[in-house]
Parts: sequence; C-alpha cells; structure tokens
Amino acid sequence: MLRGFGLVKDGRLLRAAVVLFGRAERIEAELTQCLLRAARFRGTDRTEFLDNRQFHGNAFELLLKAERFLRENLPIAGRVTPGLFERIDDPLYPPAALREALANAFCHRDYSIGGGSVAVGIYDDRLEVTSSGSLHFGLTAEKLFGPHESLPWNPLIARVFYKRGITELWGRGTIKMAELTVSAGLPRPEIEDGGGCVTVRFRPSRYVPPRRVGRDVSERQREILALLDGKPSGLALREIHAQMAGKVTARQVREDLGTLRTLGLAHPEGHGRGARWRRA
Repeated sequence: MLRGFGLVKDGRLLRAAVVLFGRAERIEAELTQCLLRAARFRGTDRTEFLDNRQFHGNAFELLLKAERFLRENLPIAGRVTPGLFERIDDPLYPPAALREALANAFCHRDYSIGGGSVAVGIYDDRLEVTSSGSLHFGLTAEKLFGPHESLPWNPLIARVFYKRGITELWGRGTIKMAELTVSAGLPRPEIEDGGGCVTVRFRPSRYVPPRRVGRDVSERQREILALLDGKPSGLALREIHAQMAGKVTARQVREDLGTLRTLGLAHPEGHGRGARWRRA
C-alpha cells in the first residue's frame, strides 16, 4: 500500500508516510510538528481560554480530533422556517466547509517548520483554521477564490487525501468553501497569508449568544442577548418584556438582566425606568 502511494523510496519510508500513518507516541517524540492545537476562547481575543487542547498524531487522526473538537464547542444556530411549527437547528458553520478548510491545512502546511502546527481557534465572532507556512507558486488569497490549478505544497499527502475521498485535485477546495458558506447565508471565508502562517477565517451571519460564561447561560438569557444584538441605542426593560410577551414576567426579565450584567454580557445606560440595556 505504501509503495502504491509512492511513500517508499529505495526501500525506506518517506516523511510523508509518517505524517499520514505514523503512530502518535512515535510522532510526539520524533516529529513534534505533527501537532493540532485547538482552543475555545472567551470573547474575541486570546486573553482567556474556555477550552485548550493539544494533540499529536498522524494527519488522519488529527483531522478526526479537530472535527470532534468543533462538534463539542460550536454553538447551534436555531432558525424558524415559515410554514413549520418547529425550530430547525443548524450548525453555526457548514461542516463540509470546515472539513475542507481542515483538510487543506493538513495537505498544504509546511512540515519543515519544527514548531509548526495546525490550529483551530473558536471565538465569539469567528472561527479560524491556521496552518504553518505560507502560500506558494504565486497564489494569493484572492486568487484562491477564482479558477486556479491545484498546486499542493505536499503532493504525496494531497494525493493520499484525494484517494481517501477527503479532497479533490482540481483546485476547487477554496471555491467549494465559498459556495458552501454563501449558500448557508454566511459571508465568504477570509484567507490571510502572513506572520508565517495561512489563516482561513469563518464568520457567522448573526450574533450567537454564548451558552456558558463562567456559568451556564439559560435559554431565556440567550434570547435576551439576541434581542439586544444590533440595537446600538439599546432596549428598555419594558421593550424587552414586550418582545418576550407570554413567555416571561417583567420581574424575570429584570432578574435575567441582572445576571447578564454580573456575567459582563450586558450593561444598562441611564437609571430607573429610563435605563436602556445594551449587549456588552
């Protein structure tokens, strides 16, 4: 099998064979750049972690671990479809687009960088997939979203991923990501080449309230946060209560707002009945 993949030369395994099929314990000791870093951050910067993990292993193992981490940490965005009584819950980002970004990261990263890795970062306002190295062969971020030749930096790894049905060899990976996100109502992914790495950045089409910030955030509190989103002038307590009519009392809204203020997720401006609440 390894000979068929072109991963053996003169009777010796190539490094691509280790990257693709090596055992995790040997890789951690001898090829430390076969690393996945995965983190869920609080807020929109890297000041505080909610979850932070590192995994060593071959590319297939790391791809599975990255997908599992995303399933465990990404919120679900609910939507109501006209004519249906039930809410439909969709992943915040299309799983197929995320898988494409991850597969590209493992295929095209620079494995010669000893401290390199593939990284997955989840923030409140975006998701980033970062890989060590830079774009090659004259490719730019903008060119990747137009027709272009498939020019993998690691052709042996890319070929095995193709034969496993994970990627294609026609240079359509980034175009496919754009099609999937746009069809899901999201902005086109952003690609940034700089600082010794390539970053693919996904952004949601709307604010998704957190489920946990130091403690669990209730569904009612998440609904209040969603109401406050996109309201630069804020909402008064009575306006929030009116939009949640039939679901909650004014006292419960007041208590929820107090909790959100304590958690640093919302704050009032003004005093008494004239106070207007804004999302922090």
